[in-house]
Amino acid sequence: MEPHSEGSETELSDWIALSQAPGIGPRTFARLLEHFGSPAAVLRAPASRLADAGLKPAAVAAIGAPDQDAIEASLRWAERTDAYVLTLADAAYPPALREIPDPPPLLYVRGDLSLLTEPQLAIVGSRNPTPGGREITRELARALAAYGLVITSGMATGIDGIAHEAALEVGRTVAVLGTGPDLVYPAAHRELAHRIVESGALVSELPPGQGPLPQNFPRRNRIISGLCLGVLVTEAALKSGSLITARMALEQGREVFAVPGSIRSPLAQGCHSLIRDGAKLIQSPDEILTELAPQLKALIAADAGAAASQIRPLEAALDEGQKALLDAMGFDPVAPDELIARTGLTADRISSMLLLMEIEGHVSSVPGGRYCRMRGDR
Repeated sequence: MEPHSEGSETELSDWIALSQAPGIGPRTFARLLEHFGSPAAVLRAPASRLADAGLKPAAVAAIGAPDQDAIEASLRWAERTDAYVLTLADAAYPPALREIPDPPPLLYVRGDLSLLTEPQLAIVGSRNPTPGGREITRELARALAAYGLVITSGMATGIDGIAHEAALEVGRTVAVLGTGPDLVYPAAHRELAHRIVESGALVSELPPGQGPLPQNFPRRNRIISGLCLGVLVTEAALKSGSLITARMALEQGREVFAVPGSIRSPLAQGCHSLIRDGAKLIQSPDEILTELAPQLKALIAADAGAAASQIRPLEAALDEGQKALLDAMGFDPVAPDELIARTGLTADRISSMLLLMEIEGHVSSVPGGRYCRMRGDR
């Protein structure tokens, strides 16, 4: 039952029972939790009190007669070594997701649980992308995963699957499912799901056994955006479900990015619509990193104390390009223009490298627009 070790199995079964009761959605669940204090208190409340709390007769009846077989199925699923059931009360529940207006009361997770609290970027788009859409999605997902962002998507065909595959080549990925955690949809992604479990994470708010019902996928989209710092749409038609995810991201206060395309392509129209509505036009991964820099710095600062004992030597964390830039800096503060002259790199490339190295703690900005290496990078 880890990581729900602070409570008993009985407590977890109460969370499961209430979350699975027909007529009890995330918002109603949260309202009941605030009113009664715990799922156990809700389940044991008299019908009259539940009615006074605003529940309809069908929901009151469902709470009074929980589906014990379904509860046992969820508890059995959680007994496997790589499976977890997180409640809103768990410390491991993703803080970013907890902040949205309708957070899932429960999350069923398979794989690396720690990824849910790491900086994530969602990449979504068409189920039938063009060759160009496939290429740009692969390039962006791979580059951003290499920078350390966890790439999150919905494991649908098309853009979703391409983003997951590209992220797995160099980094990590999270897939949010529109089914229960024990099912793979579409079936063609069964092998991809196994790979994600091995080095990433599968996430669902739906209990084991829940199939791919149409109404589940818009619900899933709010989790994709809720887990992430931002959502990137690489190719989408005007009626694409990806635009639902983007709208939810805006409502949740997340960044929204979109890749422009040909004015003649129907699969570029969704992205163009997002850009007209205020999404940031994206042509390179550096632009996304620049926009997310304030959030990334804040996350790193918040985690610095807890992670201090686990930080690897700074020099070992640098890639070859960063090492070369660090060597060009020397040991005195230096301006970006001087680094451009010393390395021959473009201003945009120098800017993005310095930004990432500052976020990771290798360099520090000093007065006068200059940079110097940190004490550990000697």
